[in-house]
Amino acid sequence: MIEIYAPADLDRAKASGRFIGTTLQELKGRVKVGTNLLEIDQWTKEMIAQAGAVSCYVDYDPSFGDGAFGYYICTSVNDAVLHGKPHDYALNDGDLLTLDLAVSLNGIVADAAISFTVGESADPADVKMIETTERALAAGIAVAKPGARIGDISHAIGTVLSAAGYPINTDFGGHGVGSTMHQDPHIANDGRPGRGYQLRSGLLLAIEPWIMAGTAKLVTDADGWTLRSATGSRSAHSEHTIAITDDGPVILTAVD
Repeated sequence: MIEIYAPADLDRAKASGRFIGTTLQELKGRVKVGTNLLEIDQWTKEMIAQAGAVSCYVDYDPSFGDGAFGYYICTSVNDAVLHGKPHDYALNDGDLLTLDLAVSLNGIVADAAISFTVGESADPADVKMIETTERALAAGIAVAKPGARIGDISHAIGTVLSAAGYPINTDFGGHGVGSTMHQDPHIANDGRPGRGYQLRSGLLLAIEPWIMAGTAKLVTDADGWTLRSATGSRSAHSEHTIAITDDGPVILTAVD
């Protein structure tokens, strides 16, 4: 399913995106050495309830997961890169944490992710990896205009990731959003320009470059959800939801 929204709906989409962006930044500000992943999930649950939003995760039960996710936010630490299930773990100085959040507010879903290091002992390699996903995200967004193709976004992302020396996995990537969290079109993190679905004004997309240091292979954790690098190498993930408009892409989950 691909949904196209009228310009009048953009304010609703902006409200949903603003909630996601500000929530992730508030959570980042509260996280410190010793913070438990279950605390982060509880904070998220409370913030969603206060906003009158609806979690896209807690009852999410797709074919690639092991039962309903059961939590309100994805918390992926170090070698975990996607779908990190919160569990009883206290963050250490130097941990690399990714927070990925999707909610529906006023009937429209927004989805975003941020990666950052905890405490004062950031590994320069981790910082480089995070910055690379952010640059790749910016490159993908820059070409997301009416008339462009999904392959143009994928190619822009892949060019940045490859130039920085990272292997690229194309199994999981960006996607359309709207009344539900995961819609067509799929946006791989590498691809050929000029190929795929043609972008139209009113389309909402979640674009999400993610990488692992030294491998493109994923393994699934014993929890049936958390995806980790096959080699135990660190990982990073950056994501924004954008709206395609006649004036160019609008980043809905950005924080002013």
